[in-house]
This record gives sequence, structure tokens and C-alpha cells, in this order.
Amino acid sequence: MLPPRLVRRFLLAPLTVVIALALVVLFPLLALVAMLVGLVGLSRPGRMRGLRVLWFAVVWLTAETMALFTCMGLWIASGFGGRLRTEPYANRHYAVMRWFLDLVYRAGTAAFGVRIEVDEPELTGEERIARLARPIIVLSRHAGPGDSFLLVHHLLSVYHRRPRVVMKATLQLDPGLDVVANRLPNVFISRRKAGEGLFVEEIKRLASGLDADGALVIFPEGGNWTPSRWRRGIQRLERKGRQDLATRAQDMPNVLAPRTGGVLAAISACPEADVIFVAHAGLDMLVSVGDVWRGLPINQVVQAKWWRVPFDQVPRSAGHEEQVKWLYDWWQLIDAWISDNRPAAKVPAG
Repeated sequence: MLPPRLVRRFLLAPLTVVIALALVVLFPLLALVAMLVGLVGLSRPGRMRGLRVLWFAVVWLTAETMALFTCMGLWIASGFGGRLRTEPYANRHYAVMRWFLDLVYRAGTAAFGVRIEVDEPELTGEERIARLARPIIVLSRHAGPGDSFLLVHHLLSVYHRRPRVVMKATLQLDPGLDVVANRLPNVFISRRKAGEGLFVEEIKRLASGLDADGALVIFPEGGNWTPSRWRRGIQRLERKGRQDLATRAQDMPNVLAPRTGGVLAAISACPEADVIFVAHAGLDMLVSVGDVWRGLPINQVVQAKWWRVPFDQVPRSAGHEEQVKWLYDWWQLIDAWISDNRPAAKVPAG
């Protein structure tokens, strides 16, 4: 279980600030140690990995500290929280999110030499204007550490959208995310609530409140791909008597079986929304903490593919089974795309 909100605010947030200050003060010494360790492993791939990670951690924690103090200032300026839920303060908190993710994105790509390539359909002028005037529902598979940050960054900085995200409750252990996300319309899903179906009503509420610049982000798989989660997803379908879906899930080795309840509820609650499907390849083989360290993407290409389904082509009037089949068809397409685009180690030229 998560610690209560007051504990998180008065323990985890100050702890983040202390760690950030300690890293900044000790950075020269830690950088020297990391450099010496890196020099010992010069012949190995991913040299200076420790120094890269240290630099990224300093940038991340410093930016998070600045975001926390900015949020404190906004809380005071809002009348000690009295006007935090108003539109002007929502805009300011989205601006804090955009600033933080822009900074972390630039630091991450520079530190690790990673290039992000997003393949999106080209739009004509009229199509772009029409689609900018409609809300979107974004359905993304989990693709390892950082995929949700890349996705929300793209929505904020490229699409200029105001994302509402359905995410795990444990993410509130990150103080900056905890503060900002709880002041904006988002949904945190805990394992305890997930089994009760209560989150479906919250997702409906988020979707029904989308405006023209809104984006609802859902990860239908519920978590990052791991072998055990993949097997459990198939077993869950078998226990429900859905052998047809279990068989389809077995034929999709790169993705977890999508959970349909929240997705279909969101699509129904916002009939004017386009639906965007998102896949990533390049980070998805990093399953454990050890994998992340050993396989840290350095000088690598991370690919993303976005498919957009216009609102009038989404089968909202179809029956439940046809809608489930439609979602699984898209997940099968995503699985095939991952098989074709997952690089063992794509290194940009130069």
C-alpha cells in the first residue's frame, strides 16, 4: 500500500530535495569516480555508463526539485490551494509538466546519445485543422522504462495537448509526479481497485470531460511486458472462459493481452474523439533493473509508430464482441510492427 498523502508530501518530497542537493554538491567527486570506473571498461560497449547515469540523475532530481518549489509557489498563489482546480492553474501545472519533460528529454537524449524516431501519418492542411479541433484517446502499449514519459512529452510539446493519464498508483511515490498529477484530471489505478471495476467509472469521467485540446492516455496492458505477466494474461482469459482471446494472446508474443473494460468505456464516453494507437521498439527488452543497467540504450535509435483512427471509423455503434475483436486486431498489428522494428542495436550513422 502507498503511504498516506501527507506522509508522501512531508517525507518523500523533502527527501528528494536533500538527495538532489547532495548530488549537486558531491557531483565533482562522484563524476571523478564514475569516470575512473568507466576508463577501466573502455573496451566494453556503453563505456562511461556510470557517468552518463550520474549526469542524468543530477538533471532529473534538480529539475524535480525546481518543479516541487514551483508547485509550492502555485499552491500559495492559489490561496493555499483554494483555486488549484481552476482553469488558469491547470494551465500553469501543464506548463510545469511541459518544462520538466522537455528538460528531461533533452538531457536523456544527450546523455545516452539516443535518437527518438516517431512515424506518424502525414496530414494535409485541412486534415490537420480538422483533427486539431477534436479530442483524442491514446492507446499505447508499455514498452519498457521511459515510454510513458516519451508519450506524454510528445503530446505536450508536439501535439500541444493537455493529457489526462490513466496510470499506476505506485507512480505517486515520485514526489513531483505525485503533486502535479493529483492537481490535474488523471486516474491512479491500484491493484485493490482494479479488480473491482471502479476505475472504469473514473475513466468514463475523464473521457467525457475531454475538450478539443484534450488527450486521454490509457495503457490497456496495465504494465510493462514480462514473461510472467504475458503468461498470467493468457491464464486470466482462460479462467474467464475466453479461450478465443487466450489463443489470440498466445499468438502475440511481444505484447500483453489488452484489458478492454476501460478502453471501451472511454471510447463510448467521448464519441467525438479520434483514437490513436502507439507502439514503441527499442526499450521494451529492458525488463528488470539488471536489464536496464546492462542494456542501457547508448547511441541507439528508439522507434515509435502512431496510427490514427478518425472518430467516424471507430466502431462505437458495434456490439461488445465486435469492439473487443477490433481492439485485439489493432494489438495484433502492434505486435507484428514490434517484430519488424525491434532493433538488436541500431546505432545512428556518425
